[in-house]
Amino acid sequence: MDEQTPGTPSDAPAPQGPTLFDWEFATDPYPAYAWLREHSPVHRTRLPSGVEAWLVTRYADARQALADQRLSKNPAHHAEPAHAKGKTGIPGERKAELMTHLLNIDPPDHTRLRRLVSKAFTPRRVAEFTPRVQELTDHLIDGFAAKGEADLIHEFAFPLPIYAICEMLGVPREDQDDFRDWAGMMIRHGGGPRGGVARSVKQMRTYLGELIHRKRDDMGNDLISDLIRASDHGDHLTEAEATAMAFILLFAGFETTVNLIGNGVHSLFMNPDQRALLQDSLAAGESALLATGIEELLRYDGPVELATWRFATEPLTLGGQEVAAGDPVLVVLAAADRDPDRFADPDTLDLSRTDNQHLGYGHGIHYCLGAPLARLEGQTALATLLTRLPDLELAIPPQELRWRGGLIMRGLRTLPVRFTPRNT
Repeated sequence: MDEQTPGTPSDAPAPQGPTLFDWEFATDPYPAYAWLREHSPVHRTRLPSGVEAWLVTRYADARQALADQRLSKNPAHHAEPAHAKGKTGIPGERKAELMTHLLNIDPPDHTRLRRLVSKAFTPRRVAEFTPRVQELTDHLIDGFAAKGEADLIHEFAFPLPIYAICEMLGVPREDQDDFRDWAGMMIRHGGGPRGGVARSVKQMRTYLGELIHRKRDDMGNDLISDLIRASDHGDHLTEAEATAMAFILLFAGFETTVNLIGNGVHSLFMNPDQRALLQDSLAAGESALLATGIEELLRYDGPVELATWRFATEPLTLGGQEVAAGDPVLVVLAAADRDPDRFADPDTLDLSRTDNQHLGYGHGIHYCLGAPLARLEGQTALATLLTRLPDLELAIPPQELRWRGGLIMRGLRTLPVRFTPRNT
């Protein structure tokens, strides 16, 4: 017979769990995730969309789930009725015929597509793009430096990755503002009505399809042209596959970087000692702390709160819980990356942390293909801001900041700042 705490009945009710996915939770989800890690590490809940899913919150379980091929990325394995499946992916991607991308498929199709796309989206291409990212960063700061104030989300963190990925893809400059408008709709309404997002997805898909069709006859030195050229033993991407891949590179690439920059600056504001260390390091011309620092910011308050959807293809046990075939599983990266069983002092921001195998960009075969570009943009953005605007500070009390609602991403709606005006 198990021992009981004196005075505690054996049939005492389980402790009451935290409220999830309301606005208070969005502001600071980490106490709720700490409770789940301790009391219900694989937790079944009803999401705001009405879909029931398992939340995986411990680091060891998260790594297992991210690499477990019994957890499929294909929404066809969802046990819910067909009408509910539209609630488990990117709004509008099904109607826009954009389902065939790396976030929605499994091996062997995933293996084939990733191999082809990797031939185009290479580390060398990202490295060669470094000077252009710096130019874009400086240009955006030039646009508000003389004002002495800015909204860092809408004037900096948002346009930087949009213009960067548009240039990499080969979107003509005269069309890039259209992409900014479509992406803005996704940012503004990602946690609200899905209709506006779906319309933007459809417009983006139509444009990309037409652009790919044109580039087949006039290829250049850009990512879309390389996607068209990419081949492996005679195998090529179809036009539909190339369109879906261009879309997901843009869709998945821009918001993660918006949030990386916004959350990163916010974290530095809230931890002035760490910010001072980083500014001193940059002033001395050193780069080591910037490199470890961007990884720590990804771990501490990263841009992706939950990994994208997975569905059990067969009954399995995860963290001691029995997961039925067809059940959705969501790995909570934000919770796993604050697990004290894996990270020392996990709720402390330590930019010099070196033992930092965080899950901010996933794990296993679905590890984020665009992570090198996001890291480049994040490092460039933070280093340039702190160097050019060294007295940058939050322009409103921290408690007045508002976080966007939503399930997968974590990011601020706005980030008002002030600083000494500087002529460019």
